[in-house]
Amino acid sequence: MGIKNYLIEGVSGTGKTAVAAELQRRGYHVIHGDRELAYKGDPETGEPLDAYALQKHIADVAFGHRHHLWDVGKVKSLAADRTHPISFFCGGSRNFDRFIDLFDKIFVLNVDLDTLRHRLASRPEDEFGGSPAERDVIMRLHATQEDAPKNAVSIDATAPLASVVDDILSKC
Repeated sequence: MGIKNYLIEGVSGTGKTAVAAELQRRGYHVIHGDRELAYKGDPETGEPLDAYALQKHIADVAFGHRHHLWDVGKVKSLAADRTHPISFFCGGSRNFDRFIDLFDKIFVLNVDLDTLRHRLASRPEDEFGGSPAERDVIMRLHATQEDAPKNAVSIDATAPLASVVDDILSKC
């Protein structure tokens, strides 16, 4: 949806939603990927998982994470729309390799372990990262950085929100 398209990634708890809200408050066009583009699907084919597969693995947090995808067709369509001078796609998906080339730059929000623990501890149980099993998966992903896109610009997301957004904007 922009002449310039940027992806803002990071593990749960690093501030993607807060950054998206602040960008919107400042008048920028934002796509909340986890709300607007996400579904549970096969990471290889992109096919949505059927109700049986979802029910069978409902308690397996790692399975759910691995199958958290964005609709590639929607991402491509939004990225091709030149209505906005800048669009920020905020959130995470396990199939970003299928559309990452559409972005002018990729930012990864990073925080230290103590900050991450503190942020996740304050989440309600019904929000991802609110349960112990979800926190365990997030901590593993934080430690391994296995989901972080390569060649991304690292952003210190422990700074105050306004500073984090200023840092991103200065690099656009």
